[in-house]
Parts: sequence; C-alpha cells; structure tokens
Amino acid sequence: MEFHDGIDPVANGGDDMIVPSADVRQHLVVVGNGMAGCRAVEELLARDAGRYRVTIFGAEPHVNYNRIMLSPVLAGEKDFEDIVINDRAWYADNGIELIAGEPVAAIDRAAKTVTSLSGRTVGYDKLLIATGSDPFIIPVPGKDLPGVISFRDMKDVDMMLAAAARGGDAVVIGGGLLGLEAAHGLTLRGMKVTVIHLMPTLMERQLDEAAGWLLKTALEGRGQTILTGADTAEIYGDGKVEGVRLKDGTQIPASLVVMAVGIRPSVALAREAGLDVGRGIKVDDHMVTSDPDVLAVGECVEHDGNVYGLVAPLWDMCRSLADGLTDRHTGYKGSVTSTKLKVAGLDVFSAGDFSGGEGCEDIVLRDASRGVYKRVVVRNDRIVGAVLYGDTTDGSWYFELLKKGEDISAIRDLLIFGQAYAALGASGGGALDPKAAVAALSDDAEICGCNGVSKGQVVACIAAGNGSLDAVRGSCKASASCGSCTGLVETLLALTLGDDVQSGPKTLCKCTSFTHDDVRREIVAQGIRSIPEAMHKLHWSTPDGCASCRPALNYYLLCALPGDYVDDQQSRFVNERMHANIQKDGTYSVVPRMWGGLTNPRELRAIADVVEKYNAPMVKVTGGQRLDIFGIRKEDLPAVWADLNAAGMVSGHAYGKSLRTVKTCVGSEWCRFGTQDSTGLGVKTERMTWGSWMPHKFKIAVSGCPRNCAEATIKDFGVVCVDSGYELHVGGNGGIHIRATDLLCKVATEQEALDYCAAFIQLYREEARYLERTAPWIERVGVDYVKQRIVEDEAGREALRSRFLYSQSFSQEDPWARRAAGDEAELHQHLAEVRPLETVA
Repeated sequence: MEFHDGIDPVANGGDDMIVPSADVRQHLVVVGNGMAGCRAVEELLARDAGRYRVTIFGAEPHVNYNRIMLSPVLAGEKDFEDIVINDRAWYADNGIELIAGEPVAAIDRAAKTVTSLSGRTVGYDKLLIATGSDPFIIPVPGKDLPGVISFRDMKDVDMMLAAAARGGDAVVIGGGLLGLEAAHGLTLRGMKVTVIHLMPTLMERQLDEAAGWLLKTALEGRGQTILTGADTAEIYGDGKVEGVRLKDGTQIPASLVVMAVGIRPSVALAREAGLDVGRGIKVDDHMVTSDPDVLAVGECVEHDGNVYGLVAPLWDMCRSLADGLTDRHTGYKGSVTSTKLKVAGLDVFSAGDFSGGEGCEDIVLRDASRGVYKRVVVRNDRIVGAVLYGDTTDGSWYFELLKKGEDISAIRDLLIFGQAYAALGASGGGALDPKAAVAALSDDAEICGCNGVSKGQVVACIAAGNGSLDAVRGSCKASASCGSCTGLVETLLALTLGDDVQSGPKTLCKCTSFTHDDVRREIVAQGIRSIPEAMHKLHWSTPDGCASCRPALNYYLLCALPGDYVDDQQSRFVNERMHANIQKDGTYSVVPRMWGGLTNPRELRAIADVVEKYNAPMVKVTGGQRLDIFGIRKEDLPAVWADLNAAGMVSGHAYGKSLRTVKTCVGSEWCRFGTQDSTGLGVKTERMTWGSWMPHKFKIAVSGCPRNCAEATIKDFGVVCVDSGYELHVGGNGGIHIRATDLLCKVATEQEALDYCAAFIQLYREEARYLERTAPWIERVGVDYVKQRIVEDEAGREALRSRFLYSQSFSQEDPWARRAAGDEAELHQHLAEVRPLETVA
C-alpha cells in the first residue's frame, strides 16, 4: 500500500527498480476522494473486500473528510481532524493506494488509463468517476478579483479564516444553506457580514415564505444584514476586492466576498472523455455510464433526468453501484428527498412539494414565542410536502408517510402535533410516550441524514454489541456528524437494550479508550510532561487529538505540574485564548476584576474612558458584582487591556475555566444585621484564589449573616457568617439545574475559612474531571468523601492547601498585562492567528 501526495516516485531502473508483485484482482480506479467516492468503496469492501485492487485520486491534499461539516470548522466549533471520515489508517488497512493532491486531467477510454495533472498515468479495469460538483460563479465584473472565493472545500475555509483574522466586512452572495453557513461562521469570527440573496425568501428551495421569514429574522437578530430581492451588478476594487455594487446602486464595502449561489455537476472530465453527458454524467440503475467499464456516482451524475445535491441519494447510489460491481441485482430507482439541516444553529426540515398546488390543503402550527413553525401539505388525504422550523423532531415521520403515500385521514386532527400525539389519538388515549413514536418508525426510516443511516441499520448496530452512543457513532456513524439525530439514536438504544444501555465511565473523547480518571492517573504515574507525550504514551488514535481532549490534557498537565508545564494556549477554548468573551456578533466583552465587588473612582473613570474611546455599545453590571464592557472589536483588545491595566485593574477571568468572582454583601461594617466582615473576607479570598485554573468555572460568595444576601448557598464555595464564626458550604449551582450547597463544616476564624477554601479548591482541581462543575462532582463522589478529605484529615487538608498556594505562585500573572506589555506587532499577530477549538459554554 502506498500514499502519494502529489509527487511522483523516483524510479532509477536497474537493480534499484521496484517491480510490484502480480495482482490478479481487477483494478478499480476512483477519481475523487470525497464523500461519494469513498462511500462507494466502503460499500464495495463490505460486500467483497478482496475483489478489487483500489487506487483513489484526490484533487485535495487531504484524506476523505465530511464536506457537510466545513461550516462548523469555519465557525470554530470543530477542527479539521474532527470531520475526517476515513483517516490514513483506513486506506492502509484496506490496501488502498491514495494519490492525494493530484487531480486527474484526462481519461483514455481506449487504453483504459487515467492521467493526472502531473503526468502520472495509471491503468484501470473499472473506473469510477466521483468528481462531485463545482461552485457556480456568477458572471459579473470583478468576479476574479483577489478576495472573491467560493465555499466548497477546506482551502476555501482556510482563506475565509485568514480573511476573518484580518477583520473587516464580508459580503456573502447567496442565501441558500452554504451562504448562510458561511455568513454564520464569519460572523462568529468577528466580521461584519451582509448576505445578498436574489430571491425574496431565504433557502427558497427548502423553506416556504413563512419559514424563510422566521429564519431571516433570527439571523438578523444575530447581527447579520440580510438583503433579499438583491441583484448583484458588480464586484469592485483596485487590485483586490473592495465591495459589491447592486443593480439598484447600493454599494456594500467588503474585503471578502463569498460566492455561494449554487453548484453544478462537475462533468468536464467525463465530457472530454466522450461519455454521454446531460446535466450530469448519465448513468443507469447501477451507476454505469455509456461506457460499461466506467461508472459514476454522486453529485456529478444524472439518473433518469435527475441530479441530486443531497447526501441521502448519494448513499443510495453508492449501494447500488457496489451491488452492480459484485454481481447483485438491486438497482437505483431514484430518490424522494428530504432536507433536515441545522442552519447557523437553527433547525429546519423540508420534504416533498410545499408549493401548494391545485387540490392541496395546508395544516399549519405557528408558535412565535417558541420560534416554532410547522406546515404539512396534504392532497387527497396524503402528505405531499412538509416544512418545519425550530422543531424538526417529527421530520422523519412526516417523510416516511410521504414516501409511502399513507392515508392520514384517521390522524389528520392530530397530525400537526407530531407522531406521539397522533399515535396517542389513534390508540384512544393514555399516557404520551415519545419512545413509542420512534418505535413505530419503519426499519427503512432515515435516522441520520448526514451519513445515510436508517433505523434498521442503527438497531442492527446496537444488536451487534454497540451499547453506547459513542459505540454507535464509531460503528455505523449515526449521530457522528452534525448531531441533530442524537436524541433518536439514544431512544433507539433505550428501546433496543432497555436497562442494558452502557452508561459506564465515559472515555475522555473518541481519540482514546482512557477515561478522564485514567488519563490523570497515567500523567502522574508515567511522569508525562507534554500533550504530544501524553498522546504518544497513551496511544491516542489521532496524532493531534481533537477539540475535546486537547483542552482537557492541557488542564490536567497544568494541575499536575505547576511551574513546570507551560500552558499550551493553542489547546484552549477561544475565550481563554483571547482573554475576553466572544459574543454572537463576533465582538468581545471585557470584564475587569473588582475585588469582592468593590471599586473606586479611578477604576470607574478608567472603565468610562474605555467605553467612550472604543465605542462600546453597552456596559452591564454582572451577577458577580462587576462591570462587563460589551462590543469590543478584536483588534482593540490589546489597547483596552492596556488602558484598564494602567488604572490598576486586572483580568476578571470571566472567560475562563477558573475562578470567576467572589460575591459579597457589605457585612458588619455597614449592615445592621451583619455578624462578620464579609466584604473583607471576600476580598482576601479573591486575592488568594484569582488566576487559578479549574476543571470548570468556579464561583465563591461570602454572606455577612444567615439572610444570605450574597447567595452563598448556590455557589461552588460559600461562606455564611454567623455570630460564632463561619459556616462553609460547597457544591452549589445557580444555573440551569439549581443545586443548594452541602454544609462542609463550621470554623471559628477567617484564616480557617481561607485554609479550608484553598484545600477544597485543590481537591476539586486534582480529582474532578475536566468540564465537571463542583455540583456534579460532589454528587458523584459524595459529600462524605469531601468531608473526610477536608475536615477529618487535618494533615491531608494542610497538604492540599499547600499545593494550592504553591500552584498559585505560578498562576497569578495577569494575562492582560502580559499581552499588553509585549511587542505590539507580536501581540496582533497572536490575535490574528487565533483559531478557536470551539465556542465556549
């Protein structure tokens, strides 16, 4: 097996020439290393792994990846490694020769060879063309200017990321799925984005006017400008793109223009080879072209007059192609398509004909407060179309009814409320059971549209021993891409296995079989001192890890090796890397620390000056008694930090998995009910604990009396002052799942309160799993265990306190001051290079 990356091997001849061994298998050459080409090979291997010797040419210098998931990469929610479908090991394990980064330039059907752009010629017995589609570039003046790009592959994403790092304005031409995803990603990256769409409704092929309006309104609420009914006249600029001019004269400035107006089947190679080409490469039911030894599959083909740009039909084509190549007789008969998408985080679904022709009736549910819209189009008591926005749970059911042409007259009154309600009505009442709706789906009902996995395939996968969500994802790929079908897969696990669903220790991520606890133990036991060393010694399946494991490893190493391990900034989430909170419009919020909620005139003047100087649109008092400055542009962050530092203010770490705030009331100094100096103790606590990295965000509060004005009993660590001393509370949470604290103990002095606080934090830092708050950690290990370690074991408590204070001697360095004091050019380069692992919770 060989890998080639666009470079010809050197053949010297003579004694050095390598002569390949004879291989009597037929040689299948695949032109296209994308989703369709590789899926066809997967289907072929599943039927008869030893029948063909396979060579794959790929135009891109990458292994096969999920093109659907380019949008999360652009948005910073995933890295490229997260969207790889078949890694290098897959090619090696299956004896496949991958020639990456080398597009095929010509096909000689008479000689049965293909020749690449570099001149490499390879013979074939069977040839599979899977060239996909090409982006359509509207023929307007300026379309070739630097800065005008499409959104089709990883190279396009890299170009958009580079443009976003420089900041500025972007125009996206096209309000379909790709255009809106590009706009969403660029907005999250900090660019001001305008979407231009020729039609009056966004995504008019998938959504009706009402759903399109809801989508437009939601996107505008996220800071985008959406112009529908807008026709592009030209893209202007002197040597590079500077803006877009519409036919009505409107000019929109832009340093980046993304063309996302549509795609066309990529047929040039087939046409030049003399194959029969219409809108796409014409194929029969087994994907055979006009040449019996040449097949085609995917977006580049035309079958029975139809071309498809959705995933599900492509998977059907691949199955039929593999059947034909292995002497099976099941042929492709075309596809009835549905579209279930997550557009910029918003769920949409459509299927069939929703144009509302003659004889059609609409059944509509609209709930504006929930952002939910459902429309089912019925003709002669059969569903002919459906559009869902905001709640797509029943999309698969509506689509199944549509495909089978089932009579819905008996459930018509409850149809719009979904399958569970319709089933309840048909049965004559009883308790609503959402599982029953999934159980009623037929085996061929589609569960995972991204990977073309049906209910029957998921159930078979579970029955084969894959008893957890991660195991199902790893085996049949259901829920492994966008994740919108995760709930369905979990329901199928529960239906199939009942109480036997595997819910044991969860691995740190898909890159390893080790749990969080295993990784922490091995870091200490093996003396591991870096992320690459951890991945090597613990046998990571991916060489560079992923967005889940890298931040966790970085934290575990920091905690285990204070003063020795150097923080790997590239393994942090975007907020921690930028030292500010990214907002939905791509700007940032900055929160300076106010010790115990106290401030002074100098700090207030500095904040006011920053707000005016950098045109911050809002200043908000936070729940932690601080001031949050919103709307700061990325390029202004260093100057903002410097101005706040000059007034003596440091980072509030509102962005970090770290100590956030210490909330206080005024206590005995001012309040007639106060029993102790809660403000003073709060300031001392915050000065002791600030800058400490944690498994998750950490909040502290000190209340001056049992009236608990500082809400200490819903904090990670809380102190309630009483006449005789201080009650210490742990494990509270005031978020979505409210949890009152557990009483740890009562102490007599401020110093004891500080010592117990430091010991508790260190125990949490050393033993909790990354991204585990104190509340679920305590529920997992038990409060009695925490009491035993902190209250009963005096020597152990002192050791924990000492380790915490030791680590703090390396942690209490203000990142704003460090960045602002550095070389300005180097700092701005750092900001430009920030590519988030994912957005931050």
